[in-house]
Amino acid sequence: MKSIAIAAALAVSALAAPAFAADPTPAPAAAAPDAKLSVENSTIEQIIANPAAKAALEKELPQIPAYYDQIKTMTLSQVAPMSQGAIDDAKLKAIQADFDAIK
Repeated sequence: MKSIAIAAALAVSALAAPAFAADPTPAPAAAAPDAKLSVENSTIEQIIANPAAKAALEKELPQIPAYYDQIKTMTLSQVAPMSQGAIDDAKLKAIQADFDAIK
């Protein structure tokens, strides 16, 4: 009985393994460590991966951490129209200036 359970577990794992190995979906490209951050082109996920950029973003928009999970694949320019005025052109320019100051 024990050997049947082991054999069944091995069979299931053998069937499942090729499906994962053949996954054609490429991994998302990570931003280069010294890549220039942009409100237009950098995703929220890329921005918050940089501690200095994350601090700058949260300084300008203290309420944004509550939304990271929902907006992580978007840029700040894409988020702006949905922000009910919290992210306007002036705010985007200020955030971009903060990003430009990061070494």
